[in-house]
Amino acid sequence: MNSHEHTTPADHRPADGHAQQSAHTGHGRHSGDTAHIDWEEFAALLEREAALNLPLYGQVAHWVREQLPGGAVRRVLDIGSGPGAVSCLLAEVFPQAEVVAVDATPALLELARARADRAGLADRVATRLAELPHGIAELGPADLVWASGSLHHVGDQRAALAGLAGLLRPGGLLALLEGGLPARHLPRDFGIGRPGLESRLEAATAAWFAEMRAALPGARAEVEDWRALLAAAGLTPTLTRSFLLDLPAPVTGTVREGLVSGLSWQRRSLEGRLDADDAAVLDRLLDPDDEEGLMRRPDCFMLAARTVHTARRG
Repeated sequence: MNSHEHTTPADHRPADGHAQQSAHTGHGRHSGDTAHIDWEEFAALLEREAALNLPLYGQVAHWVREQLPGGAVRRVLDIGSGPGAVSCLLAEVFPQAEVVAVDATPALLELARARADRAGLADRVATRLAELPHGIAELGPADLVWASGSLHHVGDQRAALAGLAGLLRPGGLLALLEGGLPARHLPRDFGIGRPGLESRLEAATAAWFAEMRAALPGARAEVEDWRALLAAAGLTPTLTRSFLLDLPAPVTGTVREGLVSGLSWQRRSLEGRLDADDAAVLDRLLDPDDEEGLMRRPDCFMLAARTVHTARRG
């Protein structure tokens, strides 16, 4: 399992630059072969997603902090950290804690270290190369384990949760960010192609995701009742809440670039899963010179929701 910054396509594309979703058998394009990833392009995608989604993750982090005693958080594990955007955010929200960015991709951990250095956090943000679920036991104890969009990219989610739960010190909290609502960026009918394009992309993504899950090492079918799974891991579920990212039209150039970057990755990931008409519409949306493209049209937006479950170790 790599970073939750590696989730693609659609809502299984990077959702937080922490994002979410390609370099491993877990996130992203799920080729199972990291050799074919263009890391320069992929890192740029994750950085753009981080810029768009950090306001949402800031809300989540402060909400999680309210569930922990003041000053009690000394060590935080960010599971699937990618280039470290959320790791640095967590270091700011928990100023007395060491934050460990955990990822299976060395190139992304290098970016995390560089980000921490630029932010003046190099003394409190460490990195750890580890693959889930096998590398969990070596991560050491923590007061907060943050896992965003990473568990559903592990074959045996139940076992992985049990491993993460075992890292918590007494009274520690696991914050599991899984689920929510599919992101939307355009009206149902935006004037080209058949209405409902994003609904069809969601359906294609669901089929892709089911195949990806079935092909994971040790894949085990599991009802994704996350609170029940947290309880089965020996934790006491506490709160569940969904957080909204709402960037209405007209959006900034930065948001447009992020939408184009994410949709480009999605377009390639769903190659062969879309009909010719929808593929042609996507190509127009991605064309910077097309008046109907995302870089020019006035009606594109960013609307997404992420659900967070917390559970405590007694």
